Amino acid sequence: MPAVEEVVADQPDLASSEAPVARARRFAAWALLSYLALGVLVLLQLWRDPSGRVLSANDDDHGFFLAMLAHGERVVFHGDNPFFTGRMNVPDGMNTMANTSVLALTVPFAPVTHFLGAGVSMVLLLTLGLAGTAAAWWWVLSRHWVRSPLAAWIGGLWCGFAPALVSHANGHINFVSQFAVPFIVWQVLRLREPGRVLRGGVVLGLLIVLQVFLNEEVLLFTALTLLAFVVAYACFAWRASVEAARRFLLGLGVAGGTALVLLAYPLWCQFAGPQSYSGQPFEPGRFVTDLLSLGAYARQSLAGNGVVARALSVSPTEENTFWGVPMLVMLVVAGRMLWRNVAARAAMVAGLVLLIMSMGPELRVGGHDTGVPLPFALIAHIPIIDLVSVTRFAMVPTAVIGVLLALAADRAGLLPSRRRTAFWVGLAVALVPVLPKPLPIVGAPVTPPFIAQHMYRQYVPEGRTLVTVPLPEVTTGRTGMRWFALSGLDYEIPRGYFMVPANPPADRTGSWNAAPRPIVDLLRLAEAYGRRPVVTDADRRAAIADLTYWRAAVVVLVPDTPNRDLLQSLLTDLLGAAPQQVGGVQLWDVRGLVHPAG
Repeated sequence: MPAVEEVVADQPDLASSEAPVARARRFAAWALLSYLALGVLVLLQLWRDPSGRVLSANDDDHGFFLAMLAHGERVVFHGDNPFFTGRMNVPDGMNTMANTSVLALTVPFAPVTHFLGAGVSMVLLLTLGLAGTAAAWWWVLSRHWVRSPLAAWIGGLWCGFAPALVSHANGHINFVSQFAVPFIVWQVLRLREPGRVLRGGVVLGLLIVLQVFLNEEVLLFTALTLLAFVVAYACFAWRASVEAARRFLLGLGVAGGTALVLLAYPLWCQFAGPQSYSGQPFEPGRFVTDLLSLGAYARQSLAGNGVVARALSVSPTEENTFWGVPMLVMLVVAGRMLWRNVAARAAMVAGLVLLIMSMGPELRVGGHDTGVPLPFALIAHIPIIDLVSVTRFAMVPTAVIGVLLALAADRAGLLPSRRRTAFWVGLAVALVPVLPKPLPIVGAPVTPPFIAQHMYRQYVPEGRTLVTVPLPEVTTGRTGMRWFALSGLDYEIPRGYFMVPANPPADRTGSWNAAPRPIVDLLRLAEAYGRRPVVTDADRRAAIADLTYWRAAVVVLVPDTPNRDLLQSLLTDLLGAAPQQVGGVQLWDVRGLVHPAG
């Protein structure tokens, strides 16, 4: 047995072996905290008052996801159906599985929503989505693809906080929460290894299920990217690909079978259940990537210019490229450094394929359609593809850039001193201008006591609805939708902001608006143009018919709405009575006029 002195004498070697581990742990903690701090910075303005402020660039989706968070709370605390809600769009309801209901987030965060409110859950999930995506890419990169901790951190930083992700942080919980994607990619690539068919296939299948309940669009992008990668890799390394093909395909079969068993019913609800739809309410060529956007800067980047970004983007939430000219130069440098790496070369091809797809059926340059045809025109109307907003394909090359930057940074240490210095200076020049700024917000209208203090419960019995005017729709009636969400879906409403069939059963094309009703058009025109229509007896009968269809109990005029006096006069004429002033709102109690069947 060794003497105590001998054991002590051996300790310096043990300490020296533990030192790199301790340094790695400290760096890991710093990396994760840096991502979290940057996520808080991006959402800082919303953190100051989560329930009293709105992301100014996208208050429509902000309200929608507040409602989905409230729906997740009702699933857990009230036993509601996770795939369908009848509390919105009465009497038809809304297919939550056919909308971006992010059940993988809203259900686990139901306690936060229940006790702290949907506003807190919203800002928390946006923050964690950005930081979690960065952390997931950092973890996969650092454990499996690069040796340098700094290189992995840079890759994670880009993948989590690139302009595409920051722009989608304007309310799109589903698109910033991409933390499952690097693990899906990693597990797919591991299927080529011996002994991974069953275990790897099951793990991959479970990850696919998770991603379906986060965002199916991102899952489609990931699948198409991996397909392009595998085809390119096979072209570059045919012999190795053939040798691994059987294992790879069997693993994919196990993954697909696992996912299909678990997703059969939810997918049936989505594609064949009540209020399911097909196609989008716009042509695929409408929302595409502008070629010049590749070298420009997004409005929320440090070097961003709002005028330029507006001219080259679909909206503030869809700035899916905007990498800047220095980054394009660095991509050429990284490509040259990594060209002998077959996997990196295949990733470049996959990224380029998806970038071209994001440009739609014809090339757009500087906001002008050039008429130059692109390959996407050949697949634009294929089912599933026709449900995608085309410019979002550009999020794939964004992620590929992060991986390439990490791989190149990992190899930079092998460069001669002068070239190594030039690489790091160039990378800094490329990265710093695209670092994010805090997202802009606006103050939300104050919720009146009638809603905040649940005074509506005296007027709206179970099975009846509260009708807010303006009616909640896409781009209009945002306040009514927000009230509904912040109440925890405590009452039922007609219509809303969502995707449903345009006018079933005749037209099942997806639409952001519920099927048309006479009173909807009458009120919308009055609000939008400030002109009072001549009200006829037929209009009055149609108004009562619509309120009966919606099972209305009260009609509430939203305070401070545009042309409020005009709308008040119009509603008084249509309903034959003046409003009551209750809890800070004007309302018409229509329980005596409306007697819904059943």
